[in-house]
Amino acid sequence: MPVNWREHIISTPEVLRGKPRIKGTRIPVSLILGYLASGNTVEQIIQEFPDLVKEQIDACLDYARDLSEFETVA
Repeated sequence: MPVNWREHIISTPEVLRGKPRIKGTRIPVSLILGYLASGNTVEQIIQEFPDLVKEQIDACLDYARDLSEFETVA
């Protein structure tokens, strides 16, 4: 079931130079996606970052999905 990533992902210029990150943390979305791409499970990621919950990791995937479906108007 998709998660509304906008509830979990934020980007502000003063933190991590505006890189998308998980709200309330300095953990960039790209780091979590990298862990997933390397074959880590959600449980392994939570073990590495105990302040995260499954919904935040799912939000990273939904964020990436939305980016991949972005279309420009010519």
